[in-house]
Amino acid sequence: MTDPDREDRLYRMVERFYELGRQDPILKPIFEAAIPDWPGHFRIVADFWSHAIYGTGRYQGSPFPVHMRIDFPFTAFERWLAVFSQATSEILTPMEAEIAMARARHMTRSFQVGLFPYDGPDGTPSRRPPNHA
Repeated sequence: MTDPDREDRLYRMVERFYELGRQDPILKPIFEAAIPDWPGHFRIVADFWSHAIYGTGRYQGSPFPVHMRIDFPFTAFERWLAVFSQATSEILTPMEAEIAMARARHMTRSFQVGLFPYDGPDGTPSRRPPNHA
């Protein structure tokens, strides 16, 4: 079944996610430092979610290498997921939101493991080995 409004919903969800994120004290500085072209970024992220939810093939590549360059602390993952959950529940259909959240939880866990593969001396997740100077 096709839904001509689904891509519009995805784009509006992306806009809402970043609107909420730019109001969040943890996410705002991360987003502001990492995203110089907001409209271009919205299109890329909408393409990503179109592919992730519907398999459209509009997004080619991997988001992981891009995120490796961002100063994204481990503690921000929880906020990212909460803000994303709010945006999906406000804009997407219940089925779309459920699929998006399943993908987001999986992606969050994958990014946590990939970006923070070590434990620091105090046991907190770290990007560097414990004895790295």
